[in-house]
Amino acid sequence: MNINTAQLFSVKKLTWALTIIALICAIGSMLSFKRIKQIDAFNQAVMAGKPVDSDKDSFEKSFAEALGLAKKERYKEALTLFNALLAKANPIQKSAVLYNMGNINFLKANQMSGNTASVHQEAEYLMNQAKTAYIGSLKLDHTQWDAKHNLDRLLGLIPEIPTPGSGEGDKAGLIMGNIPVGLP
Repeated sequence: MNINTAQLFSVKKLTWALTIIALICAIGSMLSFKRIKQIDAFNQAVMAGKPVDSDKDSFEKSFAEALGLAKKERYKEALTLFNALLAKANPIQKSAVLYNMGNINFLKANQMSGNTASVHQEAEYLMNQAKTAYIGSLKLDHTQWDAKHNLDRLLGLIPEIPTPGSGEGDKAGLIMGNIPVGLP
């Protein structure tokens, strides 16, 4: 069996092969350009706070929607969306979701006003929820500097557990003066 390389690589065959490769590359380029335009439209809609037309079931759409709700101070709905996102997120995305959940709880605690025991208990509960979220975020992504910063601020605000035998007057109160970084 003697194969002639001239027959195998004739000019006509090479021309057809290169034409097909060029068409495939052109189609790939057009599809990539279309996707880039969709991503740009998605980003513009998110930045403007408008509904997103593309990527209906994507993690990014739900994440942006939850952040938008948090910015509009619809915290309960935002937390519900963030909780739903945890199931389908990768570790880095989970870290971002937990960080934002911590921010929402921290912000809610900072916005509470009043000097009653129930207000203090609820603010302390929200701060502990934020602490848990920040720690969870840092366990998943230890490079999350904003979570470290907010956790540091939060730990300075959470009242310490009183030691046995100390009176109520010795218990530190809640100080709500420090504003964390990156709140929605």
